[in-house]
Amino acid sequence: MGVYLNPGNKGFWRAIRSEIYVDKTGLITHTNKCLNTEEGFVCVSRPRRFGKSMALKMLAAYYSRGCDSRELFAKYRIARDNTFEKHLNQYDVIYLNMQQFLIEADSGKVTEYLEQEVLRELRREYGKYLSRQDMGLAAALREIYVETDRQFIFLIDEWDCVMRERQESEAMQKQYLDFLRNLLKDQEYAALAYMTGILPVKKYGQHSALNMFREYSMTNQKALEEYTGFTEDEVKGLCEQYDMDFDETSSWYDGYMFKKYKHIYNPRSVVEAMTCQDFSNYWTSTETYEALKIYIDMDFDGLRSDIVQMLGGGRVKVNTRSFQNDMRNFRTKDDVLTLLIHLGYLGYDSMAEETFIPNKEIIGEFENAMSVGGWSEVMRVLKASEKLLEDTLRGEAECVAKELDRAHMEVASILTYNDENALGSAIGLAYYSARKDYKLIRELPSGKGFADIVFLPLPHTDKPAMVVELKYDKSVSAAIQQIKDRQYTQALEDYAGEILLVGVNYDKGNPNKPHSCVIEKVEKGR
Repeated sequence: MGVYLNPGNKGFWRAIRSEIYVDKTGLITHTNKCLNTEEGFVCVSRPRRFGKSMALKMLAAYYSRGCDSRELFAKYRIARDNTFEKHLNQYDVIYLNMQQFLIEADSGKVTEYLEQEVLRELRREYGKYLSRQDMGLAAALREIYVETDRQFIFLIDEWDCVMRERQESEAMQKQYLDFLRNLLKDQEYAALAYMTGILPVKKYGQHSALNMFREYSMTNQKALEEYTGFTEDEVKGLCEQYDMDFDETSSWYDGYMFKKYKHIYNPRSVVEAMTCQDFSNYWTSTETYEALKIYIDMDFDGLRSDIVQMLGGGRVKVNTRSFQNDMRNFRTKDDVLTLLIHLGYLGYDSMAEETFIPNKEIIGEFENAMSVGGWSEVMRVLKASEKLLEDTLRGEAECVAKELDRAHMEVASILTYNDENALGSAIGLAYYSARKDYKLIRELPSGKGFADIVFLPLPHTDKPAMVVELKYDKSVSAAIQQIKDRQYTQALEDYAGEILLVGVNYDKGNPNKPHSCVIEKVEKGR
């Protein structure tokens, strides 16, 4: 076993010995199908701390020649697959962590250093076939394949670190992409190439060196949705095992959604919450909020309005197709939003083509980024939200209306009221502090329609539920009556206790007192 050639199974051994290991070995079934096919070039891009490196260690343990991993996999899902024995420890694996090469190599000589290190190990194993001292890595692998008929599996971690950390060096990026193309494309020795990163591969300027890769990204994970993070069932099992509340876990770490799996959880954060027995910001604590601030402060028309709308619990239409898959070249606000999707700061609904802030952990990071300047009016609304919630819970409708007037004045230059959807985002922003004790749900299907905003209390609180109906240029009495007529409280099917019915109307023709409010209390039994 070596560092780069056939690294063995120690990495996977450590993973399954950890306090929490969630079985993701079903991924191997997919990669086995890809072996020696046109689909044998797989690029999986996900945010940091979403299990990318762990997946590579698992694949290395399964495929690496020279070790016996049968017992390590015996009790996991892949062992029941009919391809398990066929490919187990049957390939030479080349494992490359590009972050390591970027750090250790002399400036600009990443690929030269990589070839030097991997060739050293290849010569130890296959030296008798490599008589020429000046041959490059691709030439050496071709020679080994011709002489031995042995194929290689390439596992490449942090493939895009050159693009992310050397953004200004286009020459270095092009040279790196050409190296990967020469190493992998149309090479018979390559049975499979599986690489991971944060960014997809296909649009670095005019250069399409790696167009043979099939991409699985945060905008479309295709067949790999289940392996992107923890599924809802997996998290429910962990919550039961660790006696942690599932609803609270969801409010903190759920929110990444795909076509089949509508609830994908951040795996690192869930593991930390379970083992520490505490809900907190685990994923965001691994990187400074300054990175997020750079992007949300960019001067693209409509970007600030979109951010405010999402802070209020709303969704924003986004065109992800114009993104150039780098962190430097932005032409529209959609490019910025798409990057934030890939970085994990935003969720994405591919069916509706909408983006949103996924959970409590991430919304806290937006608050941190905005608190250091440039968003003073929004921060004033957030700080005032505690009193607004208290007045609502006390049923002081007149005070609520006045505070909504003030909140509207603060964000009027950013978020324009032009319909009930914009009003809903502004109201959600004004009730920002409620997220500590409530799960905020926009457009919740209920009774004979959709409740505009529902505040569902989390288990640790004894606060009442709230159903908020919004009207634009109508009346608060109409809002309250609609809640009753359409039976919106039916949405709270597992809730019993006090419910506040909150009707809010915005009258654009009354600049002195645009908001009016009515609050009623009802009881709901089981």
